[in-house]
Amino acid sequence: MRLGTLALSLALAVTPLAAQSHDAAAPTADAAHSAPAKVDIITPHITDSKHLELPYWKPPFAIEVELPTWSWAQFHVGPMLVDLSPTKHVVMMLLAAVILLVLLTGTARAHRRAATAGGVVHGKHNALEAIILYMRDEVILPNVGHHGEGFVPLVLTIFFFILTMNLLGLVPYGATATGNIAVTATLAIIAFFTIEIAGVRAQGVHYLNTLFYWNKDLPLIMRVLMFVIMSPVEMIGKLTKPFALAIRLFANMTAGHIVVLAFIGLIFLFQSLISGAPFAMAVAIMVLELFVAFLQAFIFSLLTSVFIGQIREAHH
Repeated sequence: MRLGTLALSLALAVTPLAAQSHDAAAPTADAAHSAPAKVDIITPHITDSKHLELPYWKPPFAIEVELPTWSWAQFHVGPMLVDLSPTKHVVMMLLAAVILLVLLTGTARAHRRAATAGGVVHGKHNALEAIILYMRDEVILPNVGHHGEGFVPLVLTIFFFILTMNLLGLVPYGATATGNIAVTATLAIIAFFTIEIAGVRAQGVHYLNTLFYWNKDLPLIMRVLMFVIMSPVEMIGKLTKPFALAIRLFANMTAGHIVVLAFIGLIFLFQSLISGAPFAMAVAIMVLELFVAFLQAFIFSLLTSVFIGQIREAHH
């Protein structure tokens, strides 16, 4: 997998996420003493913030570490304050990128060494190679069409990047960056431009047929009428694809975490033997979430490949 593709996906995904306003006023000392402390275990896990939660040896076994705020990274766009300082989800994306760089470059080197020695790779490298080969031969190439090898690095990067971020959200003290609509929307925008550029390269001037409906088999009057009616539908259809990609990934990852954390909250609410039922349900949902983490990465990659193949072979 090409490292440049991974870097492009990361850079584009980080930009809109980091460019968010963090103007919420901190509560005053008097207000903090007058109001009882409220424990919220759900919202901090599925929302972005300016701090990280790290393990700590004293109850509640976690400590908040504030992330730096860079004055030079703050500027105004009209009335909106844009802050490019790091946030929790940005850190999770950077961590996912580092993990992928280490694992995938290690797998590539192990494969080259094994090929030179006339053997095969073993262990985790063998498992990663099997996933890569399956995605390439069974998912990407059959859907993008002939001579689609150039799309393999990008789609594989998207798959592993989403999968790693999903799994990081299941790790204690972690956070699910794909539960942020800015992240999923940016990944969908990357897919959208890839799809449209692939269409332009494959069809040339005939790409306009995917924007403007012009049926030569109809009489002239009906042809013009259908052009006026169907052309906006064609254009809207192009926008619904990235919208569906972004919303599907965001909603699935957010909903699963809300259910898990809601069951965990019931354990503290009941504070009795009946809390065993919510605990069992939480464990069951966590197992399901592990499956969903793989499934959503697979679906995003599969649909991206399908959309690329459709526009490369489009005939209107």
